Amino acid sequence: MASTTPSPDSQFIIGVDLGGTNIVVSAMSLDGSRLFGSQSEPTLAAEGADAVIARMARMVDTTVEITMKEAGVPKSAFLGVGIGAPGTVDRETGRVLAAPNLKWYDFPLIDRMVELTGLRVTIDNDANCATYGEWWLGAARGGRNVIGVTIGTGVGGGIIIDRQVYHGSSDAAGEIGHITIDLNGRRCGCGNYGCLEAYASGSAIAERAREALQNDESSVLPSLVQGDHSKITAAVVYNAAGQGDALALEIVRDTARYLGAGLANLLNVFNPDVVVIAGGVTQAGEALFGPLRTEVRRRAFKSVSDACQIVPGTLPGTAGVVGAVASFISQTTGQPPA
Repeated sequence: MASTTPSPDSQFIIGVDLGGTNIVVSAMSLDGSRLFGSQSEPTLAAEGADAVIARMARMVDTTVEITMKEAGVPKSAFLGVGIGAPGTVDRETGRVLAAPNLKWYDFPLIDRMVELTGLRVTIDNDANCATYGEWWLGAARGGRNVIGVTIGTGVGGGIIIDRQVYHGSSDAAGEIGHITIDLNGRRCGCGNYGCLEAYASGSAIAERAREALQNDESSVLPSLVQGDHSKITAAVVYNAAGQGDALALEIVRDTARYLGAGLANLLNVFNPDVVVIAGGVTQAGEALFGPLRTEVRRRAFKSVSDACQIVPGTLPGTAGVVGAVASFISQTTGQPPA
């Protein structure tokens, strides 16, 4: 008699990347080989949690419908929903404990999504998911011990030990942006001083560029924003660096040194085989990665740095979704995805 067990490429999990700016949803097969029904919509967090949850549930339902039609599978083929959420989360209770960008505090995300979709739901931190996505199907594929760094408005991170995300004792491990790299340094949004995020985040890069322009009249940066310094972003700095602008190149090199110092600390503690860096900062290319690798080699133990690759992420826009699916598999089976 033929086996009735569904094949891994005919069972699906919905991955959701819930961000402060956008919500991204896709359906992915259990083996990671097939992707359907990808959608992206503005989060519109100012409308309140109820509106965001309703929008997210509607996107999940739409993705299910699209996938059923395009993949030719029944509703029973969908095993559940994995969500990557910003801020601190409690995976066991399914609550978002604190997501300042959304203004959510102790919010019962899983209960609400189960109620609206009728599907099994898991959650994890979004940076953990992005790291897990890169480990499963991206730049860190095949790694055993991996550190992920996500650089956007802030600096997030994830840690994978022996192919599983390390969450720590209270689900809060991996806050790489808040390791201290300067005891008496810049004030960070978290309230501490000298955090890596205060130097290497997208917003910090832009702020450092605006400060540097006060003593530099030769940079092309002002011309790229029509003289309005408030419009300078990290992407504008990378653009100027790509044009050979001396000030922008200096800022990118300084960013590489800050990141290198932070990563060297992590390499000496965790001894990973891969560090994957994702986010807009990767637009800087070798102008960033060259001096970053040099700084890590200068500061970390040789045996540690020799064992580690430092690479840019290869799943832009989808790492969070892929990782949310991977997290669902890990949380529901107790094993990493194959």
